[in-house]
Amino acid sequence: MASTIPEPQPGTRPTPRPPSEGAGRVEAHGIDHITDAERHGHPRQLFAVWAACGVNYLSLVVGGALVLMGLALWQALAVIVIGNLFWLLTGLLSVSGPAAGAPSEVITRAMYGVRGNRVNNAVVGWLISVCYFALNLAAAAASAFALVEKAGITAGTAVKVVVVMVIAVLTLAIGVYGHAMIMKLYLPITLTLTAAFAVVAVCVLGHADFAYAPAERLTGLDLWAVLLAGVTLIGSGPLSYTTSADFSRYLPRTTSAKAVIGWTALGGFVPGVLVCSLGALAATAVDMTDPQTGLATILPGWFEPLFLLALVLGTIAINALTAYSAGLALQAVGIRIRRSLSVIADGTAAVALTLYGLLVSDFLDTVSNVLQLTVVLLGPAMSIYATDILLRRNRYDGPALMDESPGGPFWYSAGVNPAGALALAGGVTAAALCVNTLYTGPIAHALAGIDLALPVGLVVAAALYALLTRLGPGQPV
Repeated sequence: MASTIPEPQPGTRPTPRPPSEGAGRVEAHGIDHITDAERHGHPRQLFAVWAACGVNYLSLVVGGALVLMGLALWQALAVIVIGNLFWLLTGLLSVSGPAAGAPSEVITRAMYGVRGNRVNNAVVGWLISVCYFALNLAAAAASAFALVEKAGITAGTAVKVVVVMVIAVLTLAIGVYGHAMIMKLYLPITLTLTAAFAVVAVCVLGHADFAYAPAERLTGLDLWAVLLAGVTLIGSGPLSYTTSADFSRYLPRTTSAKAVIGWTALGGFVPGVLVCSLGALAATAVDMTDPQTGLATILPGWFEPLFLLALVLGTIAINALTAYSAGLALQAVGIRIRRSLSVIADGTAAVALTLYGLLVSDFLDTVSNVLQLTVVLLGPAMSIYATDILLRRNRYDGPALMDESPGGPFWYSAGVNPAGALALAGGVTAAALCVNTLYTGPIAHALAGIDLALPVGLVVAAALYALLTRLGPGQPV
């Protein structure tokens, strides 16, 4: 049973419009194929989409965390640059969108098979996305609560519920309207956030200690452990976007692959480096264990409410992309539901988790800790995807990817591609042996706590997939 369901539209389908003209209409497509006649846009539009995700509070906090972990300022800045280079992988994955005219959630059928991909989407595409949505929503809500308190309103339970719901509705509205709305809104969102963070930058640079070094410098294995942990922390951001083709699939098939990679990677890399570096610089001047309170000591009083609003806006921008892709993932799992309704379903689940975590228990803390391990899964998943693109030379047959029948080209063996399934299992296992977060794997223990989960997972998964693909029948090469 096919799970591809375009949104129903009255009458005949209207003439395709560029995104700027269609932003006020709910996107008609779900995970179905985008025909050449409906392709539009320019790859430079991708810059604003990914930049809006990078100019945010989380990047500021992560940058400050590197200094709190014991790194000197120059070491933290080096880690920030290296970690953000993983945006090149996000860019590479995005080239499959124009080639296939399909979202990542469908393209990965080539790697895992029709049935195997349903499992992949259920975990990597949906479950992790909903958890990230809940955590980001909780972060935005915390800033909004502070803003409400400044307005003289006590942030009691009822007020908190209303605040969370308002933020969620604004976020889901973007996700429901879809691709054209994202393309239209994210440039002004990026410019607004850039202006807000420019004020923060002026304040931080005026107080930063550019020669900062910790009183007790890290050396030897301790230093390497923190450096690698820092790269993993920074790299987990771009590695979480294994769905970058979702936002490039409307581009014409003839769009330059180099342009798609370049604009996507630059959109993530430039703000990622600048904002994370700003956080590291701030940590040399204020207490970044409580960033909101610490930054308030150097920000002008009139700007603090605007800064809180910017934090909420930045989180809405991130979560709208997450909700959009999670909605596509829910369709790709095989559930017959319209894309707009799937986005609402994802948001409802995330709101429920957020309210439970904020008002009832420490559930979100638990989820946050678990998500520290997601690099064990996301690293190998992205590596396999990138390897498949290279092996196929980015040649994907979009209509063939829509075929979910047992006789289809991506059914493989009982609906599962052994090469993808075994490579993912091998990469995740290897990474799990090297991890040092909530638990210490045996290899990390033998290396005195050095966490090699990210590089090991990436390399093992890619190598296994390339090898098994070449050995298996009916494969790309």
